[in-house]
Amino acid sequence: MIGVRLYLLQRITALIMVPLVLGHIAVMIYAVQNGLSAVEILGRTKGSILWALFYGSFAVAVALHSAIGLRAIAYETFGLTRGTLGVLTVAIFTALGTMGLTAVYAVTAI
Repeated sequence: MIGVRLYLLQRITALIMVPLVLGHIAVMIYAVQNGLSAVEILGRTKGSILWALFYGSFAVAVALHSAIGLRAIAYETFGLTRGTLGVLTVAIFTALGTMGLTAVYAVTAI
């Protein structure tokens, strides 16, 4: 059971993630080809508002997209009620979002 709004929101987050994934892959290829170490990469991301916004947006989009997808899987697999699905969706989004934003903070905070 996935409403039209959640369906559209999941598709919108997919559209947001496409350029972010491509950007992430491009940056990783650049870093590897130029022989940057993890210390050098972290040195470039520390204190950067742009990297924080880039990866923060990525983390939120992934958390939302995943939570909605797992909601649909939980409904089809277990037949959970709408209320239970809502709680599950919010819990998954909160957990994934917290982990993602904590990681972003760890690599971009001064």
